Amino acid sequence: METVGTVVGAVPAPGLRERRKRLTRDALVRSSLELFATRGYEGTTVDDIAAAVRVSQRTFFRYFASKEEVAFHVPRLAESLVVDAVRGRPPGEPPLDVLRGALRESWDGINEVVEQVVPLELHLRVYRVIESTPALLAAHLRRSSELEERLARVIAGREGVDLDTDPRPRILVAAVCGVVRVAERSWSAGDSGLAALRELVTAHLDQLGPALAGPWSDARRTSG
Repeated sequence: METVGTVVGAVPAPGLRERRKRLTRDALVRSSLELFATRGYEGTTVDDIAAAVRVSQRTFFRYFASKEEVAFHVPRLAESLVVDAVRGRPPGEPPLDVLRGALRESWDGINEVVEQVVPLELHLRVYRVIESTPALLAAHLRRSSELEERLARVIAGREGVDLDTDPRPRILVAAVCGVVRVAERSWSAGDSGLAALRELVTAHLDQLGPALAGPWSDARRTSG
């Protein structure tokens, strides 16, 4: 039964061991998403996923705690890219420009990360499954809230403000993430590709008001 990632004979070098683990994990992700897209999330069991990869249920749980975790494995990779892009934006850049620039900067990287694990077309199909499955949609909204908090803390740190007393980082991040969700919802109702979603997000972000666009620091406003 354990045909994927099984070590036969001598113990492999650490590099090979890690590569086999990654291959097993990626195979579980691909099979899970393919099953979710064809059978639906509720119609797929962990046993179905394990059987598709020809491993045991125990092996599945060595990599993922639940079906929900594997469903959001690829989005989690994308989210990490966005957070890293926000951290890496130039010092002194206004907060709204930070988020817009980070989204723009990470977009191509997200495509690359996704396609290293699953075909982009499959990722987009599963996104629509998430939108149409109550349990997954609830998890998606919860995860979005957690991502917003992470981003707000990064923005607050960049701007030197106290997140507990200054609401602006959370307001800004909520506004930008809300724009992204509105664009995603419009996009998911159709049958267009990722480029169309990117255009929708960009167009919607262009409509955010100027109150969020300028610098927050008094020193920066004075020097400007």
